[in-house]
Amino acid sequence: MGLFRKMLVLSAMSAALAAASTGACADTKPTIKIGYVEGWDDSVATSNVAARIIEKRLGYQVQLVPVAAGVMWQGVARGDLDATLSAWLPVTHGAYWNNFKAKVVNLGPNFNDARIGLIVPENADVKSMTDLEAKKDEFGSRIVGIDAGAGVMQKTSEAIKAYNLDYKLMPSSGSAMTAELARSEAASKPIIVTGWKPHWMFAKYKLKFLDDPKKVFGEAEHVDSVVNPELEKKAPPVVAFLKKFQWKPGEIDSVMLATQNGQKPASAADAWIGAHGDRVDSWVK
Repeated sequence: MGLFRKMLVLSAMSAALAAASTGACADTKPTIKIGYVEGWDDSVATSNVAARIIEKRLGYQVQLVPVAAGVMWQGVARGDLDATLSAWLPVTHGAYWNNFKAKVVNLGPNFNDARIGLIVPENADVKSMTDLEAKKDEFGSRIVGIDAGAGVMQKTSEAIKAYNLDYKLMPSSGSAMTAELARSEAASKPIIVTGWKPHWMFAKYKLKFLDDPKKVFGEAEHVDSVVNPELEKKAPPVVAFLKKFQWKPGEIDSVMLATQNGQKPASAADAWIGAHGDRVDSWVK
């Protein structure tokens, strides 16, 4: 009889532990995995701000996963990633969208009026790509680029041909390009760089895009939030937030610039969130 009672007690304890464990699992919110492109300042800034809001205001843990653009799209489509806030559409990531659109959900833009192209100081005596050939001596017949395989580099090569420019495109990296821009700005020397918006350099320097009448670089784009379809079931409040999360013109610049100046991305995000409570409220209510 004693043994039977012990078995009953053990059985009851096991059932209680199982119930407690199930309850604990039910109460534990899943970790949200967000993919971003580490070398893109806007991707880092947007992803960190969204992650900190999801953690601080919605109560979910977030894992930020640095990946290449192609892996990012594939990860969201497969469910290895829950979301990305770095989908450049309709042109830059158009091929990825065509490949994966049946397996992902686009929640809409978090940044409008994104674009790529050639950038010069605001006071440069050129307005359009059509002005460049006559000014090639002034600019040393060179365009300072970034990584050779980047989309903006491919489009710049096309633009050199389309506008019959006697210019050399100089591959480097994002950081090397902005370092050369900084030197030229300090010396008040003219320079042409490949670039994109949003980018912190627009917060630090007075710059302008060159007009592109032949539309080699395409029209203005938007950066969208794209999620795996299962996220709606997994974390409905996160999806509701991402549908509302959208930068106003100029808002992201200070976060990117703070990071560029040495602040950690999470700290820069926290500072922005702390200073813009009303904006955050409008996204999570």
